[in-house]
Amino acid sequence: MTQETVPQQGSFAQPKGLLQQMEELMAALNADLSQLDADLSAPRPARAPEPGNA
Repeated sequence: MTQETVPQQGSFAQPKGLLQQMEELMAALNADLSQLDADLSAPRPARAPEPGNA
């Protein structure tokens, strides 16, 4: 068979080491968590009371 079973990453891409992949994933996770924390900490406008619950 002439087809390779390993997907190609492009002619200029070098395979990343596991440590580098983990560092990149942790950085992305940290950024996502920071954004989530900012979203949850932001002040929210007061909600109007629902009819019938006043």
